[in-house]
Amino acid sequence: MTGPDTADRPDRASVSARRPVFDSGLCTERARPYLLVAAILASALGFIDGSVVAIALPAMRETLSATLGQAQWMANAYLLTLSSLILVGGALGDRFGVARVFGAGIALFVAASMVCAAAPTAGLLIAARAVQGIGAALMVPGSLALISRAYPREERGAAIGTWAAASALTTALGPVVGGAVLSAFGDTAWRWIFAVNLPLGGIALWLLWRHAQEGRTEDRPIDLVGAGLATLGLLLLAWGLSGAEHEGGTGGIRWGLAAAGLVVFAIFIAAQARVTAPMVPLGLFRSPVFAAANLLSFFLYFALTAMLFYLPMTLIAAWGVSPLAASAAFAPLSVFISALSPRVGRLADRIGPRAPIAGGSALVALAYGLLAASVPLQSYWFAVVPAMALAGLGMAFVVAPLSTAVMGAVDDAQSGTASGVNNAVTRVAGLIAVAVAGALAGAVYAASGGPASFGAAADGAAHRAATDAGFIAVAWTCAALSALSAGVAWAGLRPRP
Repeated sequence: MTGPDTADRPDRASVSARRPVFDSGLCTERARPYLLVAAILASALGFIDGSVVAIALPAMRETLSATLGQAQWMANAYLLTLSSLILVGGALGDRFGVARVFGAGIALFVAASMVCAAAPTAGLLIAARAVQGIGAALMVPGSLALISRAYPREERGAAIGTWAAASALTTALGPVVGGAVLSAFGDTAWRWIFAVNLPLGGIALWLLWRHAQEGRTEDRPIDLVGAGLATLGLLLLAWGLSGAEHEGGTGGIRWGLAAAGLVVFAIFIAAQARVTAPMVPLGLFRSPVFAAANLLSFFLYFALTAMLFYLPMTLIAAWGVSPLAASAAFAPLSVFISALSPRVGRLADRIGPRAPIAGGSALVALAYGLLAASVPLQSYWFAVVPAMALAGLGMAFVVAPLSTAVMGAVDDAQSGTASGVNNAVTRVAGLIAVAVAGALAGAVYAASGGPASFGAAADGAAHRAATDAGFIAVAWTCAALSALSAGVAWAGLRPRP
């Protein structure tokens, strides 16, 4: 790859003689960079969408006259289908071809994005978000699988590093760009946030069509029963928890739905022990380190998602902070992760993941506690932004070592499955977080005499005070869960003999 100079050819031949030629059947060596760009663009679709929607949600809620429950489902409909089908998406790629399934996920995601951009009602937007989640479930696992199939092992780390850096950059820029668009063009400009997926997805599909040739596939059965049970259980649980505390006479019915969801999810877990190709191989959890890593992931990402969802609602709807300014609270998260993850990863390789994860989780807990304590001051730049920067620093000490802990807890042959399970755990944590934290914030808001609903755009001291009270309850809960994550890391991530 150094050019056509003939003087290089004998050296290349000798290298080829010493090292087997890598041939995945997916692409030629020249096509690898193009497929890497396709994977980056496709990942950007999901990362930008997830980060921008948090900033745009108050505007979406205002322009569509949505209730708090509907606002929750604008996020949860996406998380529901993504979290319950992401493992199936990876299995489908193995079964029918990585490039083929990856491209289908991009196409479905982009088509659903266009419906989101044009949606005239909250109900249609929620339905389109659910379809987006299905597309993402096919697309997200395909990004790394595409890179792994296209690059030989000795070049794979650099390619994945490029992908991760680009993903962190798009995640960081997403809220800033979204906030700038909303601040410049008004609340209705949130539709352009979804419309921008069309050119990004179109370029990714063209690169895929132009440079990928479908590689090897595996005759692997798909656990459709498990996917159905997981989806139904998570649907009932999220539906029951979303708005159960402020739906009047239907509150009891909603709590019943949540209980039914737990029962269905328990049936799903029991069924996983009996199928030949389960979505979640329960044997992995016999490793104490793997079990601890996933438990702390659930606690920590529950807290992170609740904060990402409900902090912008509080800042924009109650404090009057502009969407552009509100996006500054989340920029340090991606900046610290992208800047420090390589160094922290090397540190975890040297001393083990236990101390970095425990210390990072403790920093996150401290940050959320400081945020909860400072909310009555309503000082955005001197209290909220520094607290969220501290949380971003703490997360930077967790992300890379957590991957090390998950991968190191299982045999190499199970590393892909283990990574997929951990990815699914964090998505489920986010799904449940939006519903549970919303129930908590709404209940505290109502008990504090709020005149409207939590996160609604309304004036008056009573609304601001009740919104602050609701968010303080969420922030203290997030601090407690992050501290619990630190404890699990310290107790559960002891090196194996």
